[in-house]
Amino acid sequence: MPAMIVCVCNRVSDRDIRRHASEGCESYDTLQMATGVATCCGRCDSCAREVFESAQVPASVHVHRAVVQAVALPA
Repeated sequence: MPAMIVCVCNRVSDRDIRRHASEGCESYDTLQMATGVATCCGRCDSCAREVFESAQVPASVHVHRAVVQAVALPA
């Protein structure tokens, strides 16, 4: 499926938003600082929020990743 541009002003796609969410971006404000989404005209704000909220990884997954990484590190 091709990427959908969510924020035309800053050329931010739904894939960009999902990637940031999967990498642990925990808040919409942080996403805005990292990508610039919805910081110009603001027309994309509701769409960007929907994509971000649907892509957020539950906190328990982040904890699991941290534990796996800590166990995988050589002593």
